[in-house]
Amino acid sequence: MAAGVRPLWGLSALCRVLLFLSQFCILSGGEQSQALAQSIKDPGPTRTFTVVPRAAESTEIPPYVMKCPSNGLCSRLPADCIDCTTNFSCTYGKPVTFDCAVKPSVTCVDQDFKSQKNFIINMTCRFCWQLPETDYECSNSTSCMTVACPRQRYTANCTVRDHVHCLGNRTFPKMLYCNWTGGYKWSTALALSLQVWVGHVQLTVGLYQ
Repeated sequence: MAAGVRPLWGLSALCRVLLFLSQFCILSGGEQSQALAQSIKDPGPTRTFTVVPRAAESTEIPPYVMKCPSNGLCSRLPADCIDCTTNFSCTYGKPVTFDCAVKPSVTCVDQDFKSQKNFIINMTCRFCWQLPETDYECSNSTSCMTVACPRQRYTANCTVRDHVHCLGNRTFPKMLYCNWTGGYKWSTALALSLQVWVGHVQLTVGLYQ
């Protein structure tokens, strides 16, 4: 009897162990499934990325290029088109040579029509305000009168002509005599006065004939 009960007890214990293991596996699988479902439902904080567009390369043409003739002689370029290494210690009124280079976006050639970037210019040693009046242009004033005594002056803003080279600032103030009278330019007023005077003389001669 004891020998028959012992195998049954062992079988019963084995069944209980298998039942426990099966329940443990079911519970473990359920928790993993719940965790997986939760992760799918709530994926957590999302990351956002901002795409910064690449800066476009500047294609703007410098304003001085409009004054620079393309493929012309470098030595004939306007002063706004070149950069020169000047020396203020030169002797006034004497010939002087300076090293120059063209500015970006400017193209020029030498005497043999070969592309050139660096060259020399020959000029007279003097500041821009020391140039003759034919080498610069000045603003006019219509608010002062030439008939005043002593003759009035006004402060004009003068600018050196493009192809003239000189030392210092290319724009400078200068005191000039007034050139206007009664709203007319002095030369125009003088011509009108002469016409009136000639007409008066002709009228006087006609009266005595």
